[in-house]
Amino acid sequence: MLNLHHLASFVTLRETGSFTEAAARLGIGQSTVTQHIQRLEKALGRRLVLRDTHQVRLTAEGEALLGYARGMLDLDGKVSSLFGESRLRGRIRLGVSEDVVANRLTAILEAFIRLYPLVDLELTVALSEDLNRMQEAGELDLVLAKRHIGETHGRLVYREQLVWLARDPDLVLSRHGALPLIAFPPPSITRRVAQQALDREKLPWRIVCTCSSLSGLTAAARAGMGVLVQPRSMAPEGLREIPAGEISAGGLPVLADIEFVLVARRGADAALVKALSDLVAGQLAPQNVG
Repeated sequence: MLNLHHLASFVTLRETGSFTEAAARLGIGQSTVTQHIQRLEKALGRRLVLRDTHQVRLTAEGEALLGYARGMLDLDGKVSSLFGESRLRGRIRLGVSEDVVANRLTAILEAFIRLYPLVDLELTVALSEDLNRMQEAGELDLVLAKRHIGETHGRLVYREQLVWLARDPDLVLSRHGALPLIAFPPPSITRRVAQQALDREKLPWRIVCTCSSLSGLTAAARAGMGVLVQPRSMAPEGLREIPAGEISAGGLPVLADIEFVLVARRGADAALVKALSDLVAGQLAPQNVG
C-alpha cells in the first residue's frame, strides 16, 4: 500500500520542480520531502526522480505514476470531505487577477477540487481594479488581486518586483524615440506603475497594444511589438527581462514592487472563505521564496 504522504510530496515536487518549494508548500522540511521520495522509490523498486544542479524532473516511470498518484490523492480528498469532520459544502465566488491565471491557477484549482469536492466554485478572471469593483457590488466573495505598496486592504499573500520584458532586450535598449508599451487597459495597476516610472524619468512612451487578456499581451510581446510589464516570477516564456536602473546609459527605470492580496467580502461564508484563502496562500506564498 502506497503512503499518501509520500504521494503528496511526489506530486507537489512535480508541480513546483523544486524540493525547497515543495517542502514550503506542504509545510514540512526539505529533508522530509527527500525521504518521502526515497521511500516511494524503494516501495516501487523504481527510480522516479532525476536530480541535477539545474532542475528536478521525473523519469519515465515517474511520469507513469503521476496520474495514478493524483487520482489516489483526489479520491482521498473526496472521502475525507464526505466523512471527515469538516464536510464543507456550498458555493463560493472567486475573482482572480489576470496575471495569476497563466502559471498559478491550475494548481490552485486542482487542490481545491481534491480537498472540497462538495463546494461549487464560480471563477471570474479580470483586472484587479475591476475585481475590486465587482466585489463592492456583492458579485464576488473572495478576490485575489494586486495592490500598490502602502495600501492596507486585504490579506497579504506575497510581494514581488515588477520587471520589463521583451523578446529582444538589446533591441529595446538601442531604441530611438518613445518606448513601445504593451499593456492591459486602464485601470491596470501594472500599466499605471510602468507609466509613472517612465514619467518620473521623463522618458517618452506610447501604447502600441492594449488587451485585457494576458495571453494576447504575451503574443504581442513575443511578436516583438514592444515591452510588457509583469511580476518577475510570472514572466511568460519567450520573453527576457530588460535590465533596469541605468537611465543615463539609455536603460529603463527600476519598477516598484507589487503585492498580491486576498480580499474577502463582508458577509461571505466565513468557513468557505477561510478554506479557500488558506489554500491560495499556501499555493502562492512559497513561490516568492528567494
